[in-house]
Amino acid sequence: MNIVLLGAPGSGKGTQAARLSHRYGIPHISTGDIFRHEIAQKTELGLKVEEYVKSGRLVPDELTVSIVSGRLTKPDCGQGFILDGFPRTVAQAESLDAYFTSAKRQLDKVVYLQMTESQAVERLSSRRQCEACGQIYNLKSQPPKEADKCDTDGGTLFQREDDKPETIRKRLVVYNELTEPLISYYRGAGLLLTVNGGQGVDSVSNEVYAALDGLEPRPA
Repeated sequence: MNIVLLGAPGSGKGTQAARLSHRYGIPHISTGDIFRHEIAQKTELGLKVEEYVKSGRLVPDELTVSIVSGRLTKPDCGQGFILDGFPRTVAQAESLDAYFTSAKRQLDKVVYLQMTESQAVERLSSRRQCEACGQIYNLKSQPPKEADKCDTDGGTLFQREDDKPETIRKRLVVYNELTEPLISYYRGAGLLLTVNGGQGVDSVSNEVYAALDGLEPRPA
């Protein structure tokens, strides 16, 4: 089963991807994780990515597609995968389609976790992170046992700059500009599954499972 997860910042893609990975026994592939791995391994592609990351520039589509395509050829992707954070544009989606064609594979479903701007702002602005171990908390849905302290190591919790309301709204503007055409693209291909991402985590998972459990991979 080959799945793409789409959703604005705060929509819960990471949480749902982890659950889907466990349920179906397929890897959760995040472009951010791939970039960090390639950089750490000092591969040729990783060194190129690092140049863009250090300068604050976006990694070009061609390079991103090359790295993602390479990851999808790994043995653990033989039974399928969950892509999180890719594609971000129609151009990337078209490149992914070209990869599937050349590899004689098919994308089975695109799960879109839809939510309102106000829901995304509320969810992300409630997020806190431990300055010591990096553990993530949410003051509303997953609060620490003791205010402002990490349950694991007692480290101080802080709010990241990109989780502040004014920054979140700017991120959402950029996301919507890039993603709206992508939603239409996959809707037109008959692959889009739209789920209310503003529900509780379990409700979202159950809705996605109901749609995917009986899904038969499409023939190449």
